[in-house]
Amino acid sequence: MQLFKTPFSAAYWKTAAAELKNYRALVFSALMIAACIVLSHCKIPLGENLSLSVTFLARALCALVCGPVVVILFGAAEDTLSFFLSSGGYPYFPGYMLTTILGCMIYALFFYRAKITWRRIILAKVITNIQNVLLGSLWSAMLYSKGYIYYLTTSAVKNALYLPLQILMLGFLLQALLPVLHKTGKLPLQLPEERLGW
Repeated sequence: MQLFKTPFSAAYWKTAAAELKNYRALVFSALMIAACIVLSHCKIPLGENLSLSVTFLARALCALVCGPVVVILFGAAEDTLSFFLSSGGYPYFPGYMLTTILGCMIYALFFYRAKITWRRIILAKVITNIQNVLLGSLWSAMLYSKGYIYYLTTSAVKNALYLPLQILMLGFLLQALLPVLHKTGKLPLQLPEERLGW
């Protein structure tokens, strides 16, 4: 399996598109959808009215293994199924599906067939959190009574508080799973020194 330095090559996208025909990748993405649905019920309490969702871990893993083409379908299916199975009374809005797809795409562009480093993990998580804040605030302003700036401010504070813990969780999960995913033939060799570099 080939590693790519950047996603800006025809070979990268040809490899990513081939994952649509890869039975193992499709099965893995289906398992990650199930994992997201289960993990949506598992939240880490961080304080009054603050709890950290861990579904981003399954989304990042799917992006790592399946690539940016498959995660478009994964994001659409995962967001829609999660809504219908555990919406909590909120209305369905396709903007949130777009946010999920874009977040998965960002993870894929940083992780799929790339040498995983702490720098990549930090950049991927910072960018996904920024797009979550910008788009999530827009969707909330469209759906509810308060203005965009209100939602932007509250969401930015919340995401900034979550960010360090999310980075550490994702980094340690990938460090633990990269050797396993390599041994099962899902990924090229990532950690010859058995730890993430910078």
